[in-house]
Parts: sequence; structure tokens; C-alpha cells
Amino acid sequence: MVSNQVLVARLAVGLLTLGFALSGCSHFRSHQPASTESAAPATVSGSPASGAPAEPEVTATEAAANAAGTRTVVEPAPAPDTSLLKPGAPMHYTVKRGDTLWGIATMYLKDPWLWPEVWIINPQIPNPHLIYPGDTLALAFGADGRPQISVEQAGAARLEPRLRSTALDNAIPTIPYSVIAAFLSRPSVMSSEQISHAPYVLAFRDRHEVAGSGNEVYVRNLSAGENARFAVVHVATPLRDPDDGKVVGYEGIYTATALVQRPGDPAKALLIDPARETLRGDRLLSTDASETPINFALHAPAAPVHGRIIDVVGGIELVGQYQVVVINRGKRHGLEAGNVLAVDQAGDVVHDLYRGGRNIGSTIGTAFAPKVRLPDERSGTLLVFKVFDRLSYGLIVGASNTIHVADVVRNP
Repeated sequence: MVSNQVLVARLAVGLLTLGFALSGCSHFRSHQPASTESAAPATVSGSPASGAPAEPEVTATEAAANAAGTRTVVEPAPAPDTSLLKPGAPMHYTVKRGDTLWGIATMYLKDPWLWPEVWIINPQIPNPHLIYPGDTLALAFGADGRPQISVEQAGAARLEPRLRSTALDNAIPTIPYSVIAAFLSRPSVMSSEQISHAPYVLAFRDRHEVAGSGNEVYVRNLSAGENARFAVVHVATPLRDPDDGKVVGYEGIYTATALVQRPGDPAKALLIDPARETLRGDRLLSTDASETPINFALHAPAAPVHGRIIDVVGGIELVGQYQVVVINRGKRHGLEAGNVLAVDQAGDVVHDLYRGGRNIGSTIGTAFAPKVRLPDERSGTLLVFKVFDRLSYGLIVGASNTIHVADVVRNP
């Protein structure tokens, strides 16, 4: 039998041998290269792999500030600007036959000549620059709050006809054509050059001294075919520019229409549609009004204008709406068809009888009292539709007071 001492010794040796074995295994594992699984966690918690630059560390406060800076701030939309609009301006309006651009602009705007500032052209609408009966206009407000008027829906009048070679031309005119049609066919102002070169009445058949309806006249310098028509005009008062006193034209009084019966020199013509007697020397002018457009853009003059009314077509004293006047400003002053001018009643000149706190007229008489010109007062609006070098024709499109010759016209 083995003694207890021997068993104890053998157990001690076995335990010692097992401790050395375990220590060796641990040493062996510590010298093995790191595997993929063991490297992955090190990359997350330690420095970045593959030499990539490290992202800067930020505090919680800085992160919150950065997040707030990336948010989109939505600004409130500006309030609609109604300063240009008339109270009660319609949001939608269907254009009717007989409408004019001036009338529609007056319906929407306090100052109709500002129409170009609110008119928005829709390129998808045929003929977007013109307005036709049947078109539906829409009032809206842009991103800046300013009003915008455009064609919301095109009317049938814009459709191209399939059985015609040309499109229908029935856009609404800028001003009522019927108002100026008679004037355009019966010229009332002539330049010196027109008078010098215009054909003239030489004599009457049957030795008449004057001629009327149904009378035949002989005309010199008339180059025209049979059945051509001309306005017969009597040369009357010269028109002078009040600024320098120079003659800028002559008033022409329509007498009749001459219908050419036999061309030649002299030519023979029949007088029709008379307004008064025709005299020898009266001039013949073309009645072709095609040079005057009836569709043009409304706008204020580009340059400052300050002139006067120098004549009223028809020879009347007082002027009202839709009457034609002549002003002493034209192309050389920067005017063009479509310009809108304000008409001011010229201020009267009065005697100041009360200067110094006493009645001067009671001591020295009214004639010796100092004179004071009162300010001009707005009385209407004028739309220029035909322009010459030093004068223009204008139509009174609005009158708040009586308008007279010598009243002032200026930028609105």
C-alpha cells in the first residue's frame, strides 16, 4: 500500500504540471495576429481605419445649433397691394363687343395708363398682346403682392379660321374707333407742306361761284383713278405755338367729299356728303386713315412734356369727353401714339388786393395791385393717337371739368 505521504506528493506534482500548461496556452494566444472579428470593434471605438481623417468631435450644444441652422425659414407672403386698383375691381371679367382697352383699364385701375404695369402676357394664348371679345380676364397677385391681370381663358374669336387664308382681326381697340373715324376721314389740321402740294379746286362747272352737293368741280394736280374719294378742306386759321408764336399748322374745315369722275389734269369730280359750301382754292386730302393704328399700348411719355391745347376740332369753345383736340407737342418732343397726358385748367391771373393786411384796392385802385397766377387744376385726361413733328391729335378720354383752348397738357 502506498503511504499517504506519497499520494500527497503525486497530487502536488500534477497540479503544478497543469498550471504550466494553462500558462503556455495563454501566452500563445497573445502572440497570434488579430482576426477580422476582433479588428472590427477596434475600428468603431478607436481611430479610423485606412488613414481617413477623423471627424471633429462636437458638443451637444454645437450639434443643436448646427441642426437649427439647416432649417428652412418660411417667410409670410406679402399682403396684396391694392393701391393701383379701383375699389370693386372684378376678379374675373369676360370681354364684350364694344369694349375698349381704355374702358377695361379704367374699370380695373385708378390710373388707366398704368395698364402695362399690371398686364401679364400668357405666351400660351394666341395673340397675347391683344384682347378679344370672349376672352376671360383674371385678376391675381404675384409673389411680391402686386396685382396682375392676364387672359385666363381665350375666347372663340382667337381661333384661327379653317376656311380662310388669314386670321380674324377683331381685337378690341384702344379707344372707340367710331369716335375718331369721322375725324380721320375728314382731316382738320394741315401743315404748310400739305397745303403746298395738295390738289386744289380750280373751277366749277356751269360757272358757279360756290359748289354744294351734286355739283361738279375741276381739280388741278390730282393723280387718282376713277371713283377715288378725297376730303375737300377749306384752309382757315393758322395755328400758332403759344411758346414761340410760330405757325405749326393751319385749321382745316371739311366742306365735302370729292368723288373722281374723270381722271386728268384738270380732273373732274362730283361733290357728295357736303358739310358747307366749297370754294375755289379749297384743298383735296386723302381720306385713307390706314396710317393711324387703333390698337396701341397705353403709357406715359418717356420724357417730360409740358404743352397746351391750341385747337379743338369742330371749332367749339368748350371741350368734353371724346372730343378731338390739337396740342403743340409732337415727335420732336418725344410724343408717340398711345401716350397719356393730364389736362390741367390753366390757373387764372388775379390781383392781390390784400397784401400787407389792408385793402390795396381802396387806396391805389385795382389796376395797380400786384398780379398772382393761381395754380393749375386737373380737369381731364388726353390720349394721343396721331403725331406730327410739332403737334399732335389727342382724344379727351376723361373730363372732370370743362376743358378749354390754352389749357395745359403734361405728364400724368
